[in-house]
Amino acid sequence: MSITFLGPLSAGGEKLPLYSFHVPAGFPSPAADHIEKHISLDELFDIRAPHVYLVKIDGDSMQGAGIYHGDIVIVDRSLDAEHGDIVIAALNTEPLCKRLHRRENELILMSENPKYPPRHVMEGDELVIWGVVKYSVRDHDKP
Repeated sequence: MSITFLGPLSAGGEKLPLYSFHVPAGFPSPAADHIEKHISLDELFDIRAPHVYLVKIDGDSMQGAGIYHGDIVIVDRSLDAEHGDIVIAALNTEPLCKRLHRRENELILMSENPKYPPRHVMEGDELVIWGVVKYSVRDHDKP
């Protein structure tokens, strides 16, 4: 798996309508009287630049977590990575997206696809965590 850094987000953003009804599986034509308020994606995803950035995922090792090839993840580098977090990191300069596991004095980077074995961080390895994945965005128009 490789990742592509798309860069930081700029502050602000266009406000989009948030409709007050829930859509079970279809999308009925929204009427203007159903608009509850206007929100921005910045507010919805709790984005606060400059410590938030975007990364494009390349590969299928995290599909069990709902992160697929081509998805964009929203990463917060201000958070301390904890056990169970999905992180963007570099292990011996190799960038990756994995779930962080801490067991006693051991660090393990886990894939969410059984095709890929766990990556144990060994003595002498250099692990740099670049941030915690908060959200993912998928283009559903792609096959």
